[in-house]
Amino acid sequence: MSSKTLELFLNENLEDLKARGLYNVIDPLESPNGPVITIGGRELINLSSNNYLGLATDERLKKAADEAIEKYGVGAGAVRTINGTLKLHVELEEKIAQFKQTEAAIAYQSGFMCNMAAISAVMDKDDAILSDELNHASIIDGCRLSRAKIIRVNHSDMDDLRKKAKEARESGQYKKLMVITDGVFSMDGDVANLPDIVDIAEEFDIMTYVDDAHGSGVLGKGAGTVKHFGLQSRVDFQIGTLSKAIGVVGGYVAGKQNLIDWLKVRSRPFLFSTSLTPADVAASMKAIEILSSSTELHDKLWENGNYLKKGLKELGFNIGDSETPITPCIIGDETVTQTFSKRLNEEGVYAKSIVFPTVPRGTGRVRNMPTAAHTKEMLDSAIAIYEKVGKEMGII
Repeated sequence: MSSKTLELFLNENLEDLKARGLYNVIDPLESPNGPVITIGGRELINLSSNNYLGLATDERLKKAADEAIEKYGVGAGAVRTINGTLKLHVELEEKIAQFKQTEAAIAYQSGFMCNMAAISAVMDKDDAILSDELNHASIIDGCRLSRAKIIRVNHSDMDDLRKKAKEARESGQYKKLMVITDGVFSMDGDVANLPDIVDIAEEFDIMTYVDDAHGSGVLGKGAGTVKHFGLQSRVDFQIGTLSKAIGVVGGYVAGKQNLIDWLKVRSRPFLFSTSLTPADVAASMKAIEILSSSTELHDKLWENGNYLKKGLKELGFNIGDSETPITPCIIGDETVTQTFSKRLNEEGVYAKSIVFPTVPRGTGRVRNMPTAAHTKEMLDSAIAIYEKVGKEMGII
């Protein structure tokens, strides 16, 4: 028999979320996660995937994964530090370091895990972290786990960062200081002001930490936001994911050799979690090879992103200040946002509503993510459906 306290807590809070338009319904796919997906027997134009370059269904990656399974099996069989490090893992980390132009890299089972691992392995209760207020949830949780003092910085506000960096350094309260930012902010599509962040960090002897989950494969001709600004030698931690543009699953930290050596002996997710599967490692390596040899997919992603943005903006939708292919349609009210997303779905476009707590209250939006795999015809159909539903609901 379950606890009455638990039952009461769950039922009350679930009903509350539903009443406020904050309850998320999960839709299982009956197809690969490509530019068109099947849900409930219906085909929908997919604008909600992070499969930026279409690599999640790429035949070359599938072949590499198949070959790795045939040679190594389906699982690595142990944590990295016992005997779960395959030759493939070492090769992947070498490829990542070369791709990010750093001395070394370490691979984890997810991008979320990277932030849990790297922040807490370096920062502790005697330290302070300057964190952009719109940083990803995994950064927030990684900061909490470290027990360091978290100093919230206004979003991309360099005056606020400088003021708080100066105060933190001059206070004498902290042994180490770190500034953390997303490279690309996933809900708005804006890019961090890394040149100024790095200048301020160097002025006050602060470590720099960039989570480039949404920048890798997208900016810097594919190598990411740090490369986009030419700051590879001046950023201490480059965090990335293998789950978005790379099209597989996993994450990594790239940086100096001694940082990676430290993470291998002190980051708990590396020490206590079974390593990435052979298939995922091999597919990720193939994706990095593809990105390193050609900008074709990167260029197609930007072409499609700019095309969709232009179409939605001309219709009168508020697409915010995105500087990347990420294209939010900001509606505002949470319930209206969810209704709008539902109507798009009914008309043939899958574009999920994003509401609090993923974004601040009152800034509900439908987040559109065109990929390199979309055709112009798909995007034209999506824009026409946006026009129909937007007019019907009085949004445009």
